[in-house]
Amino acid sequence: MTHAFDSTIVTRFAPSPTGYLHLGNARTALFNYLVARKYGGRFILRVEDTDTARSEERHAQALLQDLRWLGLSWEEGPDVGGASVPYKQSERHHIYTEWMAKLDTQGMTYPCYCSQTELNIARKMQISAGQPPRYLGTCRGLTVAQRAERESRGIQPAIRFRVPAGKHIQFHDVVHGEQKFLSDDIGDFIVRRADGSSAFFFSNAIDDALMGVTLVLRGDDHLTNTPRQLMLLEAFELPAPRYGHMAMMLGMDGSPLSKRHGSTSLHEFRDRGFLPIALTNQLIRLGHSVANDVWLDSAACIREFDPSRLGRAPARFDETQLRHWQKESVVRLSVDEFQSWVLPELPMELDVQQRSTFCASVRNNTEVPADVKQWLPVVFGDQLEYSDDATKAIREAGSGFFTSAIELLPRAGLEFKVLTKELSAVTTRKGPALFMPLRAALTGQTHGPELGPLLPVIGMDRIRSRFMAAGALAGN
Repeated sequence: MTHAFDSTIVTRFAPSPTGYLHLGNARTALFNYLVARKYGGRFILRVEDTDTARSEERHAQALLQDLRWLGLSWEEGPDVGGASVPYKQSERHHIYTEWMAKLDTQGMTYPCYCSQTELNIARKMQISAGQPPRYLGTCRGLTVAQRAERESRGIQPAIRFRVPAGKHIQFHDVVHGEQKFLSDDIGDFIVRRADGSSAFFFSNAIDDALMGVTLVLRGDDHLTNTPRQLMLLEAFELPAPRYGHMAMMLGMDGSPLSKRHGSTSLHEFRDRGFLPIALTNQLIRLGHSVANDVWLDSAACIREFDPSRLGRAPARFDETQLRHWQKESVVRLSVDEFQSWVLPELPMELDVQQRSTFCASVRNNTEVPADVKQWLPVVFGDQLEYSDDATKAIREAGSGFFTSAIELLPRAGLEFKVLTKELSAVTTRKGPALFMPLRAALTGQTHGPELGPLLPVIGMDRIRSRFMAAGALAGN
């Protein structure tokens, strides 16, 4: 099914700053951003920080930094302002109070004095009886006197919305199609907590309407929240956005993505050195199909994204696939971009030429910046540590092989092709029998970057010294 969108589209991402941005939420942000950009609309960032016990400003700042690192920008938000300021829910309490008063005036709310323990017991009893868990309306019919008695005992009530009986709530979900709910299965829900803060159902719906949001893409764990929010918006006579509930993101074992699967936050992948465009290429393929399975730049991601291609099946995050897109992204870095990317891992004493030559030689063996560190002692160290395979290759070649290599150095210089051609003629070795002991002697490994670009960086003195050390090892 296709969906008509135009330049009036307004999407939003509304994270809670209770920790670093989870990959699943990063995907939600990305998809809302892409659909807004694709159709020339607006993308809003709103911080839902009403949970004062868990929300922290440092996490709010980290959210903004990580989203910008991912390449997202927004027309409205806590750091850029906009027509609907403020964009932090903790600063919008006066707005929620005003709209809550409208519900009170209509007689659509009532105080609830039930404790969490009482609610949990009722919930367990309903589930054991095979009934949908919902609030039983215990406090719905309390008299003024009964309410006063509870409050005299210091019980602070939450405020519940009176859900109309026998009401059918229907809406078209962008991902799941037509949805139908019966209000009798929902039960009265909390719109203001006992501490006076607004509940998610209430503040989230109010903010979407007042900010002019026309499309909400979010996880399908929110699917059952939508009928509650639609009833609230109807009561307020406010416009409702279109909703699309996306499939959850799972680990490869089929369980919800968690720490046991490795890194799960955008911040962690950023710290490990993954490129933002690599994450984007992976995320756009999780729960969303692309027409061509090729690497996409930022502009191509916008063109490729299509809400009609959002899938209903859970998406499985595979770091192996992310590493594939990381390699594709590294290949596309310019020389200057690559050097800037790995610069924090390089010794300060390297001059411009050394840095440039070294980066060129190890680039094809670099997935994240930290990878270059393993080649620093190989290139610039005075003494190598040989792997078992390298030791074996050196001994099989024999000391005479390295004596010949030393004798040929003055003629070959730092030209690897010249050295190997002449060494092959002298020793009659070819292929792996020629190249493997050379690599083992020069790097201490039997695999790694191309040797040709490495020789000028290693330098003549180190090359001669390493051939001498290999010859000594082969003679033992």
